Amino acid sequence: MTKSISLFSGNANPALSAAIAENLGVALGRLKAGRFSDGEIAVEIGENVRGADVYLLQSTCAPVNDSIMEMLIMADALRRSSAESITAVIPYFGYARQDRKVAGRTPISAKLVADLITTAGIDRVLTVDLHAGQIQGFFNIPVDNLFAMPVLLEEIRKLGLSEPVMVSPDAGGVERARAYAKRLNASLAIIDKRRERANVSEVMNIIGDVRDRDCVLLDDMIDTAGTLTNAARALADAGARRVYAAATHPVLSGPAMARIADSPLVEVIVTDSIPLRGEALTNPKFRVASLAALLGEAIRRIDHSDSISSLFV
Repeated sequence: MTKSISLFSGNANPALSAAIAENLGVALGRLKAGRFSDGEIAVEIGENVRGADVYLLQSTCAPVNDSIMEMLIMADALRRSSAESITAVIPYFGYARQDRKVAGRTPISAKLVADLITTAGIDRVLTVDLHAGQIQGFFNIPVDNLFAMPVLLEEIRKLGLSEPVMVSPDAGGVERARAYAKRLNASLAIIDKRRERANVSEVMNIIGDVRDRDCVLLDDMIDTAGTLTNAARALADAGARRVYAAATHPVLSGPAMARIADSPLVEVIVTDSIPLRGEALTNPKFRVASLAALLGEAIRRIDHSDSISSLFV
């Protein structure tokens, strides 16, 4: 590790930032990110960063707009303090689902956020499991999109499942489920669903054999949990022995917790890209796998100009 590396954390996910710093064996930089009386964000860097390679740790999770704005202002402060380079480490990239025009006269908000990040002076982005991989092309700076698969695979193996089935909750997630199935020597199943409107899904059919098998539903995020819990019920109705779920980003908005509590899911494995809050902290169905080692190793490799993609070979 070079002496010039500096880690700074926003307020979105301080526990993960502390774990990353511990993994790297460095201390988090001194930074104050507070509010003026009218709600404006106030940032002050508390140490010299002139000529430093700075890694700015901030998930853009709820409150999403505050988290994004805080990151942009921190980046501006670092740039004006003569940091040599700024890498934004964004474990969860907000607005990623708004990656295309879904109707007339609608924005492509993911592109707007990418432009804001670049304009703020950030030189590189490090993120995990983008909702849509093509978002990397929205940036004119390097983007490293890590996969949480090694972390989640380790937790799935700990379940000790016999003849497991990896299940994609929709057609869009088939590639992800196939990748997990290949590494676990497991079978593959697909939920065929029809989405009537945003955040509402209807399970139509199951492609694959799940009867008397342990099933693991795989997704990149759990938002309102409608898709996940409908799929879990369909699997249970089809004779699945036990149903688990694994997802990278626990957004858990709206009725998500109530739906998961009332579902046949035995356990839900998530990462700490977004910190669990409220009921999720005490819900015994949740198991958290940390991204700290994965992100720490990626930062180490960037600092040493080593390959990131070789992490996932």
